[in-house]
Amino acid sequence: MSSSFLCCKLWLLVLVFGAGFGRVQAQQDVAFQQYWRVETLWNPAAVGRSPQLSINGAVQTHASGFSQAGSTMWAGADMAFRLGETNHGVGASFLNDEIGLFSHKRFALQYAYHHRIWGGRLSIGVQADMLQEDLDGSKADLGTGNDPAFPSSKVNGSAFDASLGLHFERGPLRVGASALHLLAPTVEMGETYRMEVKRLLNLSTAYNIATQSPFFTITPSAMLRTDLSDYRLDLTLRGNYSFEKRHLYGGLNYAPGRSVGLFVGGTLRGVDITYGYEANTSGMGVGAGQHEVTIGYKMDLNLGRRTRNLHKSVRWL
Repeated sequence: MSSSFLCCKLWLLVLVFGAGFGRVQAQQDVAFQQYWRVETLWNPAAVGRSPQLSINGAVQTHASGFSQAGSTMWAGADMAFRLGETNHGVGASFLNDEIGLFSHKRFALQYAYHHRIWGGRLSIGVQADMLQEDLDGSKADLGTGNDPAFPSSKVNGSAFDASLGLHFERGPLRVGASALHLLAPTVEMGETYRMEVKRLLNLSTAYNIATQSPFFTITPSAMLRTDLSDYRLDLTLRGNYSFEKRHLYGGLNYAPGRSVGLFVGGTLRGVDITYGYEANTSGMGVGAGQHEVTIGYKMDLNLGRRTRNLHKSVRWL
């Protein structure tokens, strides 16, 4: 079976799965266009897949040109370790998502178990989350009089949550799935206001296609997000160039009924930096899109040596 034929079958599977859900309102969780760059944000099974200490971050602006459109910031770190003959990973991440009067914060601790099976590697991950929701009613312009639907000052609340993830990779194929907000908590903000957090399911797949050039590969990928009432499907095609320590890539992302985006990135002195722009194809229009920047860095940790730990910059893949 050719690699291109297998890739087409994987894309078709995601398309059929995604077409079964209606599109209603926007989901609560932020959707990064470059979802493969922030994998530990939505899948705890991704922590510890690399032997190096991985440090990653991302920033996304919302609806360019609109006041109080807000932005999203995410930062995470993870590393691998061994216990006897078994492989494990641990990680931690922080998310701050702001839009209008609302602010959502999430601090997560992650663990993953990695096991060789079926000629590849299967990873199972769990995540413990602490959520904090804020509503700043003092920013609301209600005209004359007070609206009981909005508080007159800032209110907030917190709740505990949990998530689960799976990841499998074999050769050029990668498949990931996760279920976020398993507890579906209701966050109480003061005595009057509350926010219900919906469960979110994620499914992703990617396949690296070799070309006649040993330095260039093509990677089609797809990701489906759904809370079973709304969904978002992303279809991505990117080209990758790698030679020694030089690594460049760029591509196109399309979310049917939502947006189209472009992205480009590369490695500079061991730091991988990317930029992308996502233009809306409906609603607010192309000009009110989202800017997105991601950054990644990896280093070797020689924890077993008695002397001072040695750190070596490596290319982020």
